[in-house]
Amino acid sequence: MDPQWLKSAYTEYFTPAPKKVTNLVVERGEGIHLYTIDGDKYLDFVQGVAANALGHCHSALTAAAVRQLHQLGHASFNLVSYPSALALAAELRKWTGRLDKFFFTNTGAEVVESGLKLARYITGKSSIIAFRGSFHGRTMGAASVTSSSAKFRKHYAPFVPQVYFAPYPYCFRCLFHQKVETCALDCLAYLLDDFEHFIPTEDVSVVLFEPVMGEGGYVVPPKKYMEALANLCRDKQLLLMFDEVQTGLGRTGRMFAFQHFGIEPDILLLGKAVGGGYPLAVLAAKREIMDQWHSGSHGSTFGGHPVACAAGLAQLEIVGASGFLDSVTAKGVFFRERLIRLRQRYPEIGDVRGLGLMNAIEVVKPDGRPDPEKTAAIVTHLFSNKILVYTCGVRGNIIRFMPPLNVEETVLDQLLDALDQGFAATRKS
Repeated sequence: MDPQWLKSAYTEYFTPAPKKVTNLVVERGEGIHLYTIDGDKYLDFVQGVAANALGHCHSALTAAAVRQLHQLGHASFNLVSYPSALALAAELRKWTGRLDKFFFTNTGAEVVESGLKLARYITGKSSIIAFRGSFHGRTMGAASVTSSSAKFRKHYAPFVPQVYFAPYPYCFRCLFHQKVETCALDCLAYLLDDFEHFIPTEDVSVVLFEPVMGEGGYVVPPKKYMEALANLCRDKQLLLMFDEVQTGLGRTGRMFAFQHFGIEPDILLLGKAVGGGYPLAVLAAKREIMDQWHSGSHGSTFGGHPVACAAGLAQLEIVGASGFLDSVTAKGVFFRERLIRLRQRYPEIGDVRGLGLMNAIEVVKPDGRPDPEKTAAIVTHLFSNKILVYTCGVRGNIIRFMPPLNVEETVLDQLLDALDQGFAATRKS
C-alpha cells in the first residue's frame, strides 16, 4: 500500500472520538519493538495498553493461535464448547482458588458490565459502590462507575442510577491530608459515614474496586486499607468485586494484584493480557455465586473465542511457570530503585509507585501541584528517542510504564537513561 495514503487514511475514514496519541502507522511488532511503515523501530512501553504481557508476536502464542485458526475460527460458545476455552478455564482455576467458575467475554468494559449484571441479578439489589478516580470502561454501564476523568462522562448522561463514589486511598494526594505512617483510614471512614447518611447497605449489590488503580494514576493502596475494605464488606455482607483488567495475569509480580494484600474478592474481572493480546475477558467468581446466574440471563456471541483462548492458554503456561513471576517482581524492584534515584536528582518527580512491572512517576511543580506541561515535554522527548509511553491521571501528569513481563533489564536501562536525559533537557529549556 502507498505509505502516504496509509498516513492520511485514519483521519479520512475514522471518527476522531478515540484520542490518537501518535500518528505512527505500524506494520509489525516483535517483543518490545514496533516497526513503522517508514522503517523506524520504537521501544514500546505501552504494549497495547498492558495487553501484550509477553510482547508483540511471541512465538508460542502466535503458534497456538495459528494452530487454532486451522482447526476452528468461530462457532459461538453459546452454541458449542471449544477445547481451548475449556482448557483455559481449567488452567485459570489453578490460580483463582475459590473463584472457581467463569464467564468468558471479549473486553474489559464488557466484563465490567457482566460483573455489574451478575451482582444485581443474584442480590436483587441495585446500588453500586465505586471509587473516585477509577476507570472501568467506556460502555454505558462501565462509564457509569468510572470517575477517572469527567471527559469519559461528558454528554452521556443519564447514567446507570444508584452509583455512589467513595474516596480511593490515593496516599500521595490524600483528600484528608493524612500521612501514610499515621493514616487513620479517613477515606474508608468517609464511606462508612455515607452508609449512615444516604446509602442503605441493604440496597447495595456490589463494591467495585481496582486493587491497583489503572487509568486514574497507577496508585497502590495501603495493605491496611485493603484489609479494612475486605472486613467492611464481610461485616456488612456486601459483594466485593475487583477489577483486575489491567493488573491481572502477572503484571504486578503476582498472578493477581489482590494476592499482594492477603485478601480475596467474591468476583474477579480480568481482561487485556488474559487473551495473550487477543480480545478476551474473564469473570471469575465463587461457585455459590455463579450457580445463581441462571441459564439465559447473560451471554456473548464472541466471548471465549477459540483463537483468543488458545493464545491465552499458551501465555498462562509461560507466566505461570516456576520462577517467572519472581522475575517480574525482581525487575520491578530494579526499575523502581532506578526511578527513585532519578527522583533524588529531579524533585519534579513527585512520586514513584508501582508493583511488579506496573509502574508510574507523577510529575509535579515546585509547590507539589501537577505539572502536565513538563509531563508532555518528557513524553515528547521519549518519542523523539523512539520510545513510546502513555500518560494517565485526571491531570495528565503521570507517566506509566507497561513493558512486557519478559523485558530485559538492559531495555529498562535504555528507558531510564532517556528519562534522565529528558528531565535534564527540560530543566535547560
